[in-house]
Amino acid sequence: MPAHRSNFITRLSVALAVAATVAMPGAASADAQLDKMRAKIAAFIADKMEKLGGSRIVYKVDSDGLREAVVANLRDDAYKILREGRIAFSGLAIRDGGVEVNIPDAKGREQLTRKLASAAEGLPTHALTVTGSGDGPIRLAPTEAASAARLHELVDDSIAMIEQRLKDAGITLASVQPEGADRIRIFLPGATEPERITAIFARKVKVGFRLVDLSMPAEQAQSGTPPAGTEVLLGFKDDRPYLVAKDSALEGDDISYAGPGFASGTKEPIASFRFNGRGTRRFAHITAENVGRPFAIVLDDKVISAPVIREPITAGSGQISGNFTLEEASSVAMLLRAGSLPGHLGLVEQQVVQPAAKP
Repeated sequence: MPAHRSNFITRLSVALAVAATVAMPGAASADAQLDKMRAKIAAFIADKMEKLGGSRIVYKVDSDGLREAVVANLRDDAYKILREGRIAFSGLAIRDGGVEVNIPDAKGREQLTRKLASAAEGLPTHALTVTGSGDGPIRLAPTEAASAARLHELVDDSIAMIEQRLKDAGITLASVQPEGADRIRIFLPGATEPERITAIFARKVKVGFRLVDLSMPAEQAQSGTPPAGTEVLLGFKDDRPYLVAKDSALEGDDISYAGPGFASGTKEPIASFRFNGRGTRRFAHITAENVGRPFAIVLDDKVISAPVIREPITAGSGQISGNFTLEEASSVAMLLRAGSLPGHLGLVEQQVVQPAAKP
């Protein structure tokens, strides 16, 4: 390997190691430091790409899918408030990028808008406009600023997901940066087969919460014929067999957040997650009906964890443990988050940059 390239890789590896340390769970200041580090790495790689060559790949996030997901969640939140508040309503539906609903009682309309506003307090991504009153329907829709903030958040989440999945694939020499409002640029110095990289993101991560079948030992099902509607999947770390339902009770689309952390008692690394309103209600219903039964959290047909349901889980959040290292907990959390990202990444451009000719 040429000396200049070896020196470049050494310096970049150190920079990425520092960036990984900054990316440990923390407050907004840590995010700002990470952004600065990413920018420095991007500038460094861009400066060296001409000499080293490599691949440039540009993706576009699915802004249409994001809008659909945001409005669907708004409809679900409105339905929950209306039902829990016993507010008479009719015609709750999604129309033209917003949610419309008929609420005859003025106090009921005020109660709905007040609770939605309270839920959005301090969250610029949740700000709403409310129009209409009287006998006609009222319309709820995200503000333009909220839509822009959501898009920025989606780009940030997608960048983190791309970085993690590249790392999981053993690709550490990469710069992943936003480009415009809805695009992401990846630089990979020395890589001359961008198709190998884009193949990593051609398939969406499959996330599922599946009930475990206890009608026979998993080992027996593995060597024989599993019961109808079930299959045997292996564990993420130990390849232990689990007999699980083929159909997921919940999927990644219902996860609104996932991140690494530490268990409060043991301080062991964990991946925590939180459901959206629809997922919270479904998870509460499923756990209430299956107390005492284990359920499997499955990522890409690997069982990450299979805890026993001790009681109905109504708070809409949970933790995944499994003797993880912090790096494994981060990877699990990011895969959970990747499975929940609205829509998909659309490939805009892939280009091989040839090394500059030596003078």
